[in-house]
Amino acid sequence: PAGSMVPVVPVLLLPLLLGRPLLGAPGHGTGTWSRFARLPYPQDQLFLHDTFPDGFLWGAGSAAYQTEGGWRQGGKGASIWDTFAHRPSAPAGGDVASDSYNNLFRDAEGLRRLGVSHYRFSLSWARLLPNGTAPVNPAGLAHYSRLLGHLRELGIEPVVTLYHWDLPQGLQDAFGGWASPVLPQLFRDYAELCFRHFGGQVRYWLTIDNPYVVAWHGYGTGQLPPGVRGGPRLGYRAAHHLLQAHAKVWHLYNDHFRLTQRGKVSISLSSHWIKPQRMTEKNIKECQKSLDFVLGWFAKPIFIDGDYPESMRSNLSSLLPEFSEVEKKYVKGTADFFALSFGATLSFQLLDSYMKFQQLESISLRQLLYWISSEYNNPEIFIVENSWFVSGSTKRDDAKYIYYLKKFIMETLKAIRYDGVNVFGYTVWSLLDGFEWHRGYSIRRGLFYVDFQSHDKKLMPKASVLFYQKLIEKNGFPPLPENQPIEGTFPCGFAWGIVDNYIQVDTTPSQFLDSNVYVWDVHRTKKLIKLDGVFTSKRKRHCVDFAAIRLQISLLQEMHVTHFHFSLKWSLILPLGNLSLINHTLVHYYQCFATELLRVNITPVVALWQPTAENQELPVSLAKYGAWENMETVQAFVEYAKFCFTSLGDHVKFWITMNEPPVKNLTYTAGHNLLKAHAKAWHLYDKEFRRSQKGKISIALQADWVEPACPFSRNDQEVADRILEFDIGWLAEPIFGNGDYPQVMREWLHRRNGVDLYNFHLPYFSEDEKKLIKGSFDFFALSHYTTTLVGWEKEDAVKYDHYLEVQMINDITWLHSPSRAAVVPWGLRKLLKWVKSKYDDLPTYVLANGIDDDQNMVHDKLRVYYIQNYINEALKAYTLDNVNLQGYFVYSFNDKTAPKYGLYSYIANQYEPKPSMKHYREIIDNNGFPGPETPEVLCPEESALCPECHFFRTRKSLLAFISFIFVAFIVTIFFIIYYSKRIERRYK
Repeated sequence: PAGSMVPVVPVLLLPLLLGRPLLGAPGHGTGTWSRFARLPYPQDQLFLHDTFPDGFLWGAGSAAYQTEGGWRQGGKGASIWDTFAHRPSAPAGGDVASDSYNNLFRDAEGLRRLGVSHYRFSLSWARLLPNGTAPVNPAGLAHYSRLLGHLRELGIEPVVTLYHWDLPQGLQDAFGGWASPVLPQLFRDYAELCFRHFGGQVRYWLTIDNPYVVAWHGYGTGQLPPGVRGGPRLGYRAAHHLLQAHAKVWHLYNDHFRLTQRGKVSISLSSHWIKPQRMTEKNIKECQKSLDFVLGWFAKPIFIDGDYPESMRSNLSSLLPEFSEVEKKYVKGTADFFALSFGATLSFQLLDSYMKFQQLESISLRQLLYWISSEYNNPEIFIVENSWFVSGSTKRDDAKYIYYLKKFIMETLKAIRYDGVNVFGYTVWSLLDGFEWHRGYSIRRGLFYVDFQSHDKKLMPKASVLFYQKLIEKNGFPPLPENQPIEGTFPCGFAWGIVDNYIQVDTTPSQFLDSNVYVWDVHRTKKLIKLDGVFTSKRKRHCVDFAAIRLQISLLQEMHVTHFHFSLKWSLILPLGNLSLINHTLVHYYQCFATELLRVNITPVVALWQPTAENQELPVSLAKYGAWENMETVQAFVEYAKFCFTSLGDHVKFWITMNEPPVKNLTYTAGHNLLKAHAKAWHLYDKEFRRSQKGKISIALQADWVEPACPFSRNDQEVADRILEFDIGWLAEPIFGNGDYPQVMREWLHRRNGVDLYNFHLPYFSEDEKKLIKGSFDFFALSHYTTTLVGWEKEDAVKYDHYLEVQMINDITWLHSPSRAAVVPWGLRKLLKWVKSKYDDLPTYVLANGIDDDQNMVHDKLRVYYIQNYINEALKAYTLDNVNLQGYFVYSFNDKTAPKYGLYSYIANQYEPKPSMKHYREIIDNNGFPGPETPEVLCPEESALCPECHFFRTRKSLLAFISFIFVAFIVTIFFIIYYSKRIERRYK
């Protein structure tokens, strides 16, 4: 599924998000940063299920030097890129590239398959005018005429760029290229040739692509062709000539061709986005200056007043050329729309670091669109180039490319729907893999894969082709039924719980257990003075002596939960790992805690063992000697379990043997022993304790969902299946399945052991052990926190698992917590369906589900959203998928034991309920999400109760006090009457 499972932003939020910006003016863009800092969180960051306006243009693009090849074919002259790429030390250039010159039908077929409305391509100046000026090359004219003819037959609109960086070398040699004031007139002559021959078939013209790169890196830094290191002064002069050249061409078209050809002309401007290091007025001004120096450098003269931004004028003084008043009027208004280019290579990698002004780059296309709209009078914007890149070794499953594309298109949609920005078209870059300028062939940006080593250069569709194709068909991301929340309730007796990994243990003796006698020195020190040698008799310990228990119970009552899940500390109960030393005080504390929970109708759910970072929460003697690698730990665990069942079993009816065993850090031997320990503990309970204690017991596994990064890729699906088996099936299959490890694991390890230096041996169970382990459960318990995307193509070495051959991928359109955990509610539903399909219709509990949130975040809105939507997906699993779901537990109880995860904050020794606690309580009180059509269900335990009874049930302490006062009043009246009568008799 694309994005979050929440529908379009609720109507109540739209007034906060919508609102067309006011007509812009220089400097109005500075409001962008503060505006986006104020938008409602997390609603504004959610995936928007909506479509683009009718008639929205969808296209793909390419550039001549990147894809055409044929550098010596058809009479083409040399360009500055040909010369630059043929230097002795230079990497391979675009001599052949994707060979589009010889494959027009191939490229046209790719466009037809995509279903695009337009195709952006550039004309090679050196192919049409080999020397840059006359004579004209007829073969070049014929080539582009054929391309335009193919596009007309397919009904695809051409968007034609006159100049995409490949200046004829002859003009560089003769005049010094764009550093010369002669170039604007020569460019006008070239444009006139193109308008006369092709203008009848072209409605959208772009004069120059990204003049910032052409001027700054071509003539300033020399990083790109023609490689002139002329410094800032020459860079600014070249830019001046580029602006003059553009204006000449616009006026040429406006004066001589517009009336008959009815087209539009603009210039393709590239930009980055930048955000302040801190939200201060000074930093925001620096961000504004950064955009002025890159985008405003060309946009302000064209779209506002014919002159450079004031920030450039005041900072660059004599370096920046001057426009005369006549020139200002000539340049001003020379664009029929705003053509924007935004992507990795142009917007960021070629951004000069000093132009950031010590602020932070960001890839927010939406904020850039809003800034342009505010700064330049709300122009019509045509995104003529946008995408990201993948590694040059990535073939056809280009998941990273898809998710960046998805992000940029989503941000464009939000800019239109939420911000009122006037965007009318979008162009993916590029149609096919090609030569990527200064990056050569080390990266790929095409929708279609090209094998550059092959002779025929066939186009092979990548996964991104299918993604973009479907997006065009649907004109965006229309709402889907599975993305909508549902109404309904959970069954009667549903377990609503909260988790605390380890309850707060405070066994400090109460004052009532102190046998010493004290005297209060009221005259001098005002302190208690202990009388030496004087003692009172000791009384037995009582549960009321533990103040910490009373506090925690009261907080749980306030939440209205029915179950409380916590883990015992094995290392503290049996410090030596055996029964030779028992911490009876701690055991008594646990007994009291369970008793007090039951007293207020909260069911304790108790785990015998939960690993922690220190010694895996094992007694030190066991941790030091192999931990779970040692079979003695298995027997020690069984003895420990027996002790716990004996000591606590009368109060605990819901047991977890092991909570979230750490499969990522377990060896196969340790996992093998852990399974046997669990099974033995389960059988022990089943044979010796179940009949008398009438409880249930199982294991709880961490189970995050794993989704194939490319939903259309069979290879990615295989990887996802493999990870699920290694992460969940490893321990689940022996218990809930056939008694043995998943076959996928055995086959994979057998394959890996043939190629790895170290063998990874997955142990075998004997037949008796299989029987022991298989079926050692009463229910399926899982902890679920997030969803991960995986693929098989190696893209990022840091996130690549060589052992399992899996690449972790991030969908950047997902909502993320401060710790970067993805918030993907639908992952829980998929997981529950997967468990049901693999292990039949077992009673299932989600024993932990939670997210971290910024402690400074107002109203902990992320957690409210998380709880609401994950529980709703659980309801879908129960209602729509018939999953036998019997309970749901939020992680975690409070910030003291689980910082940033709690429903209660803990500040200055005080617990305070967060809004998320109150929201969860409301869901519990409603037993889900009842709606007007939800049938009312009267659960058996509540069927005899009146509606008003809730008032009394929630105010038991108040009622007890009132009852005490009433009884005292009656007794007092009785004694008054009794003694009054006795006095009367005495006087008589």
